[in-house]
Amino acid sequence: MKGGLKEVGGNIKESVGRATGNRDMEAEGVVDQAEGKTQKNYGKVKDAVKDQLD
Repeated sequence: MKGGLKEVGGNIKESVGRATGNRDMEAEGVVDQAEGKTQKNYGKVKDAVKDQLD
């Protein structure tokens, strides 16, 4: 859940940065999206492993 929210927030931040010409904000948004995807994928793997162990 946290990963998905961070990914969406990053997408918004990237869009706002692009619209306002703020390249730093745009870059932060891209980084946030990558972090969000990583967190989301980690959560999926963690849940899959837990399911296999139960």
